[in-house]
Amino acid sequence: MVKDTKLYDTLGVSPTASENELKKAYRKLALKYHPDKNPDGADKFKEISHAYEILSDPHKRETYDSFGEEGLSGDAGGMGMNPEDLFSSFFGFGGSSRNSGPRRGKDLVHPLKVSLEDLYKGKVFKLSIKHNIICKACNGKGGKEGAVKSCSDCNGRGVKFVRRQIGPMIQQYQTSCSTCNGTGEIINKELECKTCHSKKVVQETKIIEVPIDKGMTDGQQITFSGEADQAPGIEAGDIIIVVKEKPHDVFKRKGRDLYIDQKIDLITALTGGTFNIKHLDDRYLNVTINPGEIIKPDQTKCINNEGMPTYRNPFDKGYLYVKFEVEFPTTEWYSDEKAQMLKSVLPSIQQEKIPSNAVIDECVMSNIDPNAKSQQQDRSDMYDDDDERGSGPQVQCAQQ
Repeated sequence: MVKDTKLYDTLGVSPTASENELKKAYRKLALKYHPDKNPDGADKFKEISHAYEILSDPHKRETYDSFGEEGLSGDAGGMGMNPEDLFSSFFGFGGSSRNSGPRRGKDLVHPLKVSLEDLYKGKVFKLSIKHNIICKACNGKGGKEGAVKSCSDCNGRGVKFVRRQIGPMIQQYQTSCSTCNGTGEIINKELECKTCHSKKVVQETKIIEVPIDKGMTDGQQITFSGEADQAPGIEAGDIIIVVKEKPHDVFKRKGRDLYIDQKIDLITALTGGTFNIKHLDDRYLNVTINPGEIIKPDQTKCINNEGMPTYRNPFDKGYLYVKFEVEFPTTEWYSDEKAQMLKSVLPSIQQEKIPSNAVIDECVMSNIDPNAKSQQQDRSDMYDDDDERGSGPQVQCAQQ
């Protein structure tokens, strides 16, 4: 349990909100209360930015959850970042008049398939990620002194503005500079770096350790700040690992709860007994059905605190729901003697009363023949008009 929910309430999210949910909440509220759009929303905009700055930082959020705002010492508890700068870094526009620093590179998003067992127990994955780093041989310059020069045709912008007259009108449009191929630079091949070949970056394989905490959910994100592709004059983006939960053969998950289908025999269903469930952490749950409890087919019961652990609070678990399938004896089991024994101990059957003037036809049931059903359907499909199909039965019984 968190000590204080004030910052979560400011963003309108629960204390268990994921990083993605925090971003969505901040985006919606920041756009609504930004002073440029809402002159009366300046104070609210500061509160929203203050809340998001703390909760988006895993370390600050953990401290806040444990000790409240008083646990955040120094600038961490106050407005550490200018709200406009936070807005600018989040949306990529706006912001204050102060220098906002270099452009930010793209984030590298990588899906990670995780089994339900690993989401239950927790695990650390090691991933091999390829990304660009600044070439150390030329320090990101592309070559020796004078190897790279700004393109004079586009003034280093990589694009040109072209005017074209169409009748009495003049059209102006932007096009990539053909001289530098849109790079804004001209490379002297004789002076280029032999390691990166004037690209200024080289590709590197990096091993990152991804912690999958107990109770994480499908779609949850794990961010490695500044670990994406590097480039000169650009702030590296983030590597974002997206959790993808793999389907499980036995258990089904809904939030914090787990669901399982369990077969039991008819004797256990009627008289009680025990059955075992192998859990996701390899424990065996020995479950008791009390005598007289009487389990019916498709009946569902639950086991408390044996569901999925709660993210960041793993000792708080959901429910394990057990849906029963009662296995009945085969026809080979039957005998008149056994039937009489059952009739003597099971509750008597109340026969339905039929009116004395009713017409009664004696009928015998047969097993369904799936082949006859398929053949009947094939014959029905031969007709285009529903009225021509007739009203005969769509399922036939096997002849006995």
